[in-house]
Amino acid sequence: MFKSRFFCLLLFCFCQVACPLYAQSVRPKSKSFAGLTSAIEQQYGGVHSILMAKSGKMLYEHYFNGFGADSLHDTRSSFKSITSLLIGIAIDRGLIKNVNEKVSNFFPKEKSFATDTLKRRLTIKDLLEMRSGFDCDEWNDGKDCETEMTKTADWVKFSLALPMKNAPGKVWAYTSCDPMIISGIIKKVSGMSIMDFAARYLFTPMGITNYRWTVDPEGQGMTAGSFYILPSDMAKIGSLVLNNGRWKGKQVVSKRWILVSTKATIPIPDFSFVRISRSKNAIPQPTFYGFYWYNENLTLNGQNFPMVIASGNGGQYIIVIKKLDMVVVFTQGNFGTWKAKQAFDILAKFIIPSIGNGSRAN
Repeated sequence: MFKSRFFCLLLFCFCQVACPLYAQSVRPKSKSFAGLTSAIEQQYGGVHSILMAKSGKMLYEHYFNGFGADSLHDTRSSFKSITSLLIGIAIDRGLIKNVNEKVSNFFPKEKSFATDTLKRRLTIKDLLEMRSGFDCDEWNDGKDCETEMTKTADWVKFSLALPMKNAPGKVWAYTSCDPMIISGIIKKVSGMSIMDFAARYLFTPMGITNYRWTVDPEGQGMTAGSFYILPSDMAKIGSLVLNNGRWKGKQVVSKRWILVSTKATIPIPDFSFVRISRSKNAIPQPTFYGFYWYNENLTLNGQNFPMVIASGNGGQYIIVIKKLDMVVVFTQGNFGTWKAKQAFDILAKFIIPSIGNGSRAN
């Protein structure tokens, strides 16, 4: 949901190292996938890429509308899910005790904690669940604090100083200021920028070296969106989650954190990815929110396929379907329209039926 109409500094980091698992463009070999490609080109507008990986192998990788395998793509708010992984790594490494730590402990000089009794109760968990209590709400076209934040020099400082509307932990209200504070916490406990922390402990171990951050005038990386990455590297992130934090035999993020952070229990009122997609093939189910991850069941032909979803405005999705041992990535340009959710109709109409009834052995 990150806006592009503001001045920002861009930190560039490019790679020339091929990533073996997701480096090749894979043309569809089955009639089902051929039908998918044709349908995207003729019926579904604004799609930039679709990638499908099952059991560690890329089944389908196709780019549309002038985008290619080497095109960096704005993740929008789906990057919040990567921010969840980063705070998990900080906890795994003992830099933070747990998600119940008070945010005020990390910012002892922030004056608003001294004057606001509600804000003093704010925890890391409240930030991760979008229940900070700040007077902000980007979800329901309410008070858009993100736009105001991007007009300032220090986005972490702005976010910390926001006025409270509700008690922390009580009301779900989506705001990009919450993950911005997470970046400030990681900087405090690690002694390095969020960019360096992410590179050292997440991206480099996974061979992700071609990307671009958006940073504020103070040089702080944006952890709520506007992070540019290759779709194939988005698929790597999905694979990491699918395999409970392991990448090529190495435990990058603890299994415990993956399970806790992706288990969504907070219902999002009157919302369903499938319902908004207008799919005639799947039965809409409620959506739940976790630590910057969404959960929703794809109910199709009497079967339920639980999905763990990273979601960004315009149709940027990392979808993990453990039942099928599968990761699906979409990038799109359908900003501000229901058509961004067409990805879930594509899943129900083409992808799941093409995969069949095979499920993960474990």
